[in-house]
Amino acid sequence: MRTLILGGARSGKSALAERLAHESGHPVTYIATAQAHDGEMAARIAHHRASRPAHWVSVEEPLALAAVLRAHARPGHCVLVDCLTLWLSNLLGAEDPSLLARERDALLAALPSLTGQVMLVSNEVGLGVVPMGELTRRFVDEAGRLHQALAASCERVVLVAAGLPLTLKNESRHP
Repeated sequence: MRTLILGGARSGKSALAERLAHESGHPVTYIATAQAHDGEMAARIAHHRASRPAHWVSVEEPLALAAVLRAHARPGHCVLVDCLTLWLSNLLGAEDPSLLARERDALLAALPSLTGQVMLVSNEVGLGVVPMGELTRRFVDEAGRLHQALAASCERVVLVAAGLPLTLKNESRHP
């Protein structure tokens, strides 16, 4: 089962993903994509590390997401990725301009063959006004295209607002 969980900043999307991972009853691998470029982000990362259950395996990977997913997704296991928008930002800021397309394509190619439970958390950023700057417009465009492609490949898609989940798609293989 592949699940895409979307929502705005502080919507409750990560809390939902973590609850679902816990409720799965499976061993959990938490893949974090954040990078500590400043003190404030370093503090956020430290807080997230400390708040995760100690028995969860944590993997920090800012770029090569498909490879890490292939290495950790397996039957009877739950993999939670938080979050795709930070991953996308990392790729947009990479020195190699072709890295975004290669890593996005690798993720989309890997997703259908991943086994076990896979949860992908991402910020829905396309609900507001069109951004003024070229880079922010590209980010919103890339995020929107990524979300559409992922939603097509995931059995379940959930939008979270104010801590409340709204299921947009549920094609689970199990009743």
